[in-house]
Amino acid sequence: MQVSDAVLSRRSVRGFLPTPVDGAVLRRVVEKAAWAPSGGNLQPWHIDVVGGGRLDALKHIMLGKLMGGGAMEPTEYDIYPKELPKPYSDYRFAVGEELYARLGIPREDKMGRRMWFARNFQFFGAPVALFCSVDKRMGPPQWSDLGMYLQTLMLLLKEEGLDSCPQECWAVYPNTIREFIGIPEERMLFTGMAIGFIDRQDKSNLVRPARAPLADWAQFHGL
Repeated sequence: MQVSDAVLSRRSVRGFLPTPVDGAVLRRVVEKAAWAPSGGNLQPWHIDVVGGGRLDALKHIMLGKLMGGGAMEPTEYDIYPKELPKPYSDYRFAVGEELYARLGIPREDKMGRRMWFARNFQFFGAPVALFCSVDKRMGPPQWSDLGMYLQTLMLLLKEEGLDSCPQECWAVYPNTIREFIGIPEERMLFTGMAIGFIDRQDKSNLVRPARAPLADWAQFHGL
């Protein structure tokens, strides 16, 4: 696979097959992704991969929380700015509307949308979950390192024929995940990720978010 092929075919998959993923493949990809850029070679990422019976247990815990109507937990960082300006708010609104249109869930069906969103916490049926955490003393430059690691990981997963969905929604359950996988207090949960084989029959996977034109966000100087 060419790098360009991996970049253009990578997407946030929201419907997975139950097909198991080879643990050896996961170990190889997780290790290889650590060659991602890292300022000062700090390598600030901490990765936990969960599958099998342990993942079933976590899904059961989350089902109980959601069915019980329990409140979300205090987040340790803002997933989005509190006042998201245009054009970013427009981009976010557009992808949400496209997704729910594909699923046939109208805006007025608030319960239907909440129920579908709850699939996040079942990893969209994926057989593997990954969590990324970082030392709380790290700052924005190290958080950018996390992004470079995770993007490298997702491209390597494509090379292996696997798909993924990064899920910052897990930031609303930091205490649950900290307790479940044993994240120490000095680290902060950044994101989760669903990993597996795409279910091409799932309507949510028909969504392909657009990207803004180059001229909207890039300028070339002296070229």
